[in-house]
Amino acid sequence: QLQLVESGGGLVQPGGSLRLSCEASEDTLDHYPIGWFRKVPGKEREGVSCMDSSGHSTTYTASVKGRFTISKDNARNTVYLQMVSLKPEDTAVYYCAAVSAICDVDFVYAWGQGTQVTVSS
Repeated sequence: QLQLVESGGGLVQPGGSLRLSCEASEDTLDHYPIGWFRKVPGKEREGVSCMDSSGHSTTYTASVKGRFTISKDNARNTVYLQMVSLKPEDTAVYYCAAVSAICDVDFVYAWGQGTQVTVSS
């Protein structure tokens, strides 16, 4: 059964950094691409970054390119989202998800529970 659990969210000042973790059930990372998404109240959930199952292909939404980095550790069954130079507009609940070849909210097999990231002084 696909299960994902996020951690690492919190309150950080503008310009600060956080690293989110997404621990997946065994073998998930070998078979599924993983996406990070975020949700702000009143707005639709948006894709932030995705990585294919090989780990060789990554994508980022334009607003986070150069600031966020997705990576994974297969031995730990964990995908990370390193976020630097955080801005108030990055404030959201962040979710990881096991996705199909199309990394989009409409092609998700399983969601994590989410972790809150708040960027504020």
